Amino acid sequence: MFIESIDKAQTFHNNTKSFQLLSFFIAMVFALSLHPAKAHAQIIGQLEVTVPFQFYAGNAKLPAGKYTLRMLDNSDLQTMEISTPDGSTSALFEVENAESNTVPPKNELIFNKYGNRYFLAKIFDEGNPDGSKVPESQYEKRVSQATQEAQEHVPAYHQEQQGR
Repeated sequence: MFIESIDKAQTFHNNTKSFQLLSFFIAMVFALSLHPAKAHAQIIGQLEVTVPFQFYAGNAKLPAGKYTLRMLDNSDLQTMEISTPDGSTSALFEVENAESNTVPPKNELIFNKYGNRYFLAKIFDEGNPDGSKVPESQYEKRVSQATQEAQEHVPAYHQEQQGR
């Protein structure tokens, strides 16, 4: 009788432990589904910008002028294209997730400036602290070692925002 009681208690304890583990696992799966990982590179649609100076986007050297930026299709949000409106000049460059400490009040491109050289560094959509960051090229790394860095902010627009 005493041994039967001990066996029942141990069986009950094992079942309770299994139930607790299963409950914990289900709760974790549910919690992770409610709070998915952050999406990568939050630039939506096309941005139009007029850059008033010659600059680098990744490894490409581009002249001052009007450009359209867009995320390349099927690139897993890791490659952007910058091109002139007529398509005569274009370049592809890699991007990574970037996060702003504040919510950007407008769409903008941020350039690192070393002397008279400008390098596209970050891209943000208005109202969204998640944007895109352009990794430093080897050339930018060399230039940055010889010159003090500054930043230049250039406003950008979605096509439907023209005229604001």
